[in-house]
Amino acid sequence: QVHLVESGGGLVQAGGSVRLSCVASGTILAVRTMAWYRQAPGKERELVAQITRRGMTNYIDSVLGRFTISGDNAKSMVYLQMNSLKPEDTAVYYCNVRNIFDSIYWGHGTQVTVSS
Repeated sequence: QVHLVESGGGLVQAGGSVRLSCVASGTILAVRTMAWYRQAPGKERELVAQITRRGMTNYIDSVLGRFTISGDNAKSMVYLQMNSLKPEDTAVYYCNVRNIFDSIYWGHGTQVTVSS
């Protein structure tokens, strides 16, 4: 069974930057989308950024211009560069990969804490 493993989280001051990485433990065939979600305390998990196998990206409004998603479909690796971080970006960030067969893979999450 393939697992996703995130890394790169931690504690950062407001205005700082963090780069999250996600790698699959094995091969995921026919990747359709790779994405990052986040879940803050007391809130529902939300989609932050997504990239398709053709390289098209989309972001939630609150991170536009600050976050950049990139990925390597063949290696099932996805990254999230987060700049100009704000305290409201504090959350557990989860990696997500979906293939054309609608198999969905999740990581266990990495904590990002932004101090004011």
